[in-house]
Amino acid sequence: MHNNYYVLRQLSAALGNRLRGSVLSQCFSQCADELILQFETTTKPFFIRASLQPDFCCLSFPDNFKRARKNSIDLFPEIIGGRVNAVRQSLNDRSFRLEFDHQYTLLFKMYGNRANIILFNQSTPEKIFRNHLLQDWSISLQALDKSIDFTKPAFESNLNDLTRYYVTFDRSVWDYLTGHDFYSKSAEEKWELFTSVLNILENPVYSINREKDGVSFSLLPQKDPINSFTDPVVALQHFFVLHHTTATFNSEKRQAIRLVETQLHQIQKTISAMASRLIEIEQDSPFSMWADLLMANLSTIPSGQNGVILTDFYHDNKPVEIKLKKELTAQKNAEVYYRKAKNREQERRKLEEAIALKKQQADALQNQREHLEQADDVLAVRKFMSENNLMPPDKTTAVVLPYREVEFNGFKIWIGKNAQSNDSLTQKFTYKEDLWLHAKDVSGSHVVIKYQAGKPFPKPVIERAAQLAAWYSKRKTDSLCPVTVTQKKFVRKRKGDPPGAVRVDREQTLLVEPKP
Repeated sequence: MHNNYYVLRQLSAALGNRLRGSVLSQCFSQCADELILQFETTTKPFFIRASLQPDFCCLSFPDNFKRARKNSIDLFPEIIGGRVNAVRQSLNDRSFRLEFDHQYTLLFKMYGNRANIILFNQSTPEKIFRNHLLQDWSISLQALDKSIDFTKPAFESNLNDLTRYYVTFDRSVWDYLTGHDFYSKSAEEKWELFTSVLNILENPVYSINREKDGVSFSLLPQKDPINSFTDPVVALQHFFVLHHTTATFNSEKRQAIRLVETQLHQIQKTISAMASRLIEIEQDSPFSMWADLLMANLSTIPSGQNGVILTDFYHDNKPVEIKLKKELTAQKNAEVYYRKAKNREQERRKLEEAIALKKQQADALQNQREHLEQADDVLAVRKFMSENNLMPPDKTTAVVLPYREVEFNGFKIWIGKNAQSNDSLTQKFTYKEDLWLHAKDVSGSHVVIKYQAGKPFPKPVIERAAQLAAWYSKRKTDSLCPVTVTQKKFVRKRKGDPPGAVRVDREQTLLVEPKP
């Protein structure tokens, strides 16, 4: 309501008292959609700060304003040094104008996101502040005055279309009337309430009020206002400052809560992944049981076998097939399975410990979020964020992953971005069970298919990864490309090799068509 016609009417009268006879000494901008005007009066400089941002349009009147040394531009030089002859309010319109000598007029058009400041030479627009509002070049000063009949006969004849006829009443006025049961009253009662509200608007007390997400400015009686004023200049200055500080607080508070929630989401995601891995381990191959069965049947298992079927005395003597390494004896195969069982148990224990730790971190973040939600000023938010090391990370030092990711049939495929990224991907981000691919005999990206416990790499997934390896290589334009496929454990980098260069000790070759 701070740009309501009734506010501007009182404001233009107050500005006339302050500015009549003053001289405009500076008119400049140093922020987008913000204009600063400095007037020299008989006592001290008077400033108008016109903030015309699309999301918040407001005039304010700071006691002083220090101009920046850089990124500041002078505007409307035609009226610098000009004397203010009068301040005139447009009739029933949200605009007023400063009339200078030498026939120049500066119009303040306070139309929300279409607000603008236009310089007129006599009655012709000469310059506009917000240049993208091209329709303002056609504004006529005379046409801004609008005639509205506030008599009782006019009111009664427009009873069915009051909101359209009384354009000086904004939504807050109609909301106020609605809150006083305006539409359920008789015609006479409506007129009485209407005239009482009109009288308040014409002789207002300006109040600043606390809202859910900020502050509001009102000319109508409010319950428990933050502040009340009789001078519109003082009221608007207080409102602008409080709105700015409140908006800053709300923005930083939302950012802080969002940062905590992001970390909380990441931890919950990690807990979920760990829990899934824990289930996989518990349901995975029973290495210890297989080792026991092998040890119990050492004498019956011949050497050189790829596998053996034994009676599972753990599960009702059902037959179970156990894979073997044919170059090892049955006892050595059992030792391999015992070692795998031990490693799997260690992994299970570490996962349980890590899950417990992550849950503690999640609980701490939950408490931090609740604390931030209760914060009531920006200093409290900043102090809490600093004390808990929750400040947003510096974007200039953000970690950039050395690969791009593609998901295919439930498998993650990682593709190196350049030679240095290839080294990082292969040496730091992959494990020996991952599958490694590269276009044969040419430079290109290292491609990795991430291993999933207990799941063999499907042929379609390998073929898709090979197509990507071919595409991200110097063979991308070939009709067919040979691609090296091997486990990462067979890939090594020798000392002195150039970036991206590796040695492959064991490989297979797949012929595919390059595809992105």
